[in-house]
Amino acid sequence: MTDEHGVHTDPAAIAELVAVAESEHAQVAADGSVAGYRASRTLRLGVELRRQLRRRRTQFAVAFLGVLPFLLLIAFKAAPSSNSGSRSASSAFVDLATSSGLNFAIFALFASASFLLVVVIALFFGDTIASEASWSSLKYLLAIPVPRGRLLRQKAVVSGILSLIGLVVLPAMALVVGLIWYGSGDLISTTGESLPFGTGLARLALAVVYLAVYLVWIAGLALLLSVSTDAPLGAVGGAVLVSIVSQILDSITALGDLRDYLPSHYATAWSDLLSADVDWGDMTRGAFSSLAYGAIFMALAARRFARKDITS
Repeated sequence: MTDEHGVHTDPAAIAELVAVAESEHAQVAADGSVAGYRASRTLRLGVELRRQLRRRRTQFAVAFLGVLPFLLLIAFKAAPSSNSGSRSASSAFVDLATSSGLNFAIFALFASASFLLVVVIALFFGDTIASEASWSSLKYLLAIPVPRGRLLRQKAVVSGILSLIGLVVLPAMALVVGLIWYGSGDLISTTGESLPFGTGLARLALAVVYLAVYLVWIAGLALLLSVSTDAPLGAVGGAVLVSIVSQILDSITALGDLRDYLPSHYATAWSDLLSADVDWGDMTRGAFSSLAYGAIFMALAARRFARKDITS
């Protein structure tokens, strides 16, 4: 039987075609899902990681972190030496930064931890979901179908991996550059204490670990903003803005003990690692504070994304 347009409408023939299609492509389970479908097979970690590594913003961010130590070296070489009797604290710290390769790597962390690293972490986490929405590809990922929880988790894990790469590239390159130009001398703190190279290297590694933990709150906030907007720049900029405001409030001594509850209050607690006898108190409190803020922000991000009406 055919209709007026010549289309075959015989019910038996249509049923046969449907049966053939099902047998050739996939079997439909009793609950309506496609038999053989596994959520764990969608958006695999390696695929998403390779996809993000091919993006220009990832390559530029990691490359800049690798180039920054050379820029600092050029700045030190180009800076005119001062013979005046009085020197500011910042000038003394710069001079200390060139005393050994370890000191140069520590200075690179000091120079970048409060802003540059915050921007990088906010970029990787804030851009992850919002960029898919801005490209109108988010709804197609969910239609594969990729479960929302898995999509958010895979995106967050890949962003975390990229963030760790950035956190390692900067001090590693700074250490290499410092060792070449300033040698493998002891790590000298601003208080005049000297740590052997092996001990100083371990302290540098611990500083990187602490910064990775501290920046968890930035990652969580950026992820929350990323699932709340379709504008990647808004998510990244919002996380950076909150960090700047928190640092400004932390500098107001009139706030007293209230500053202890600011997420950026323990940003420089890792400097205690430069002493011979390490005081772990501030770093412990800083790690707990950042993990608590990060957990809250990520839980809110998961809740928001699970209920969000995806239109792009």
